[in-house]
Amino acid sequence: MRFLLKLIINAFALWLTTLIVSGVTVTSYDPNGGEWPLILTYLLIALIFGLVNGIVGTVIRIVAFPLYVLTLGLISLIVNALLLFLVAWISDLMGFGLHIDGFWNGVWAALILAIVGWLLGLIFRPVTRR
Repeated sequence: MRFLLKLIINAFALWLTTLIVSGVTVTSYDPNGGEWPLILTYLLIALIFGLVNGIVGTVIRIVAFPLYVLTLGLISLIVNALLLFLVAWISDLMGFGLHIDGFWNGVWAALILAIVGWLLGLIFRPVTRR
């Protein structure tokens, strides 16, 4: 249940990020469009982002720990943007997904995604702790 709720939170944060950052868009897997295919696309991208962040992101954070200390954690914006680009590349290979126009749009998207995800995580913390 917790996993599903965190997946929904990340998908909602991604949706808000696409509304705020103009260079970040999501293309549905269904060419005919519709709401449900788009919602499912956001959930799939959130799942891909969770897997990439959990596997690749953990390895990068361990290897780059000295850079995190040296930059007082600011390198995490760059790392999260690169992970977001990796998710965009993976979802593009699958034929749907996330599109990011330019590096700085990726950095802004990573920042907004982190802030919105953190805020939603705080709101739903009592539910996810059970």
